[in-house]
Amino acid sequence: MAAVEEPRTQVRAEARYVRTAPRKAQLVTEQIRGRTVPEARTILAFMTRDAARDVERVLSSAVANAEANHNLDGDDLYVSVAVVGAGPTLKRWRARARGRVARIKKRTCHITIALALPEGGVIPAPRPAPAPAPVAEPPAEEAGPRRAPRKKAEEEPAVEEKPAAEEKPAAEEKSAAEEKPAAEEKPAAEEKPKTTRKRTTKPKVDEPKAEAKAKPKPKRAATRKKKAEDN
Repeated sequence: MAAVEEPRTQVRAEARYVRTAPRKAQLVTEQIRGRTVPEARTILAFMTRDAARDVERVLSSAVANAEANHNLDGDDLYVSVAVVGAGPTLKRWRARARGRVARIKKRTCHITIALALPEGGVIPAPRPAPAPAPVAEPPAEEAGPRRAPRKKAEEEPAVEEKPAAEEKPAAEEKSAAEEKPAAEEKPAAEEKPKTTRKRTTKPKVDEPKAEAKAKPKPKRAATRKKKAEDN
């Protein structure tokens, strides 16, 4: 037998493993259950509990699902289901007196919120996902006329080599060198003797030393006489 699909009446969103105690989140969800979406958002915005921020994120996710997938207006919906379930507990330990330890339980929870139309309205089926756009193939390169190959540079005419000058015999070169008179060579300049200048030093004049002033000797005899008289 073929399964009969029941009409959808709710749009839901769920957050799992939220780091909040289940009891603290339940106190928040009880305040928005049965409220419209605008009222629930106002209540959560002014609540001072930390769990209200987590519940508000789940409510915003449920509204986004209804608007994006079912083409509904979020302000026309109300909170039909707001449930909090217990998640796994993280167990930690803390040192206490006399070598003992105390147990610390870090609890987690799962928050589920469902939205529905008033008076049990049927929610339309989700819109089909848009088909991916076909990828345009790059146009094939048109086979155009090929360029003519470049002409090679015209070869330059070869330069005619001139015949080498006739080499003179070595005997003639030697005779020409001998004919040059030796007088043409310039005599080397005579080196002049280097003169060294003697440094003249001025004779030192012995200046008369200033006569040392004779320091007066302390008069000890007078002081001794005074002491003897006092005694």
